[in-house]
Amino acid sequence: MHQVLCTLSHEGSDVRCVICGQGFLVYWSRFSRDEQAECRRLIQEQLRAHHIDAQDADADRRTHPRHPFNVPQWDGPSHFSAAALLGNSQSIADDLS
Repeated sequence: MHQVLCTLSHEGSDVRCVICGQGFLVYWSRFSRDEQAECRRLIQEQLRAHHIDAQDADADRRTHPRHPFNVPQWDGPSHFSAAALLGNSQSIADDLS
């Protein structure tokens, strides 16, 4: 799977957490519809993991990172990930200005 960048959003969303309903924008590039569907499934797994890692079944939207994060995870700065660069993430423009 290609890497994607997810950013928390209160306005629009490409994906929503099935546990708390928090929305996220997803930055991807040149994905087919099948690849996007698979990617959404993996993002949902990651969003569930945020709640599991919080060790609180009733954890709310604050459980998710406030900063952009990559799926699959990447240890470098999120704005330098392939997903951010290829997806033309707004966070890149914010970080570079």
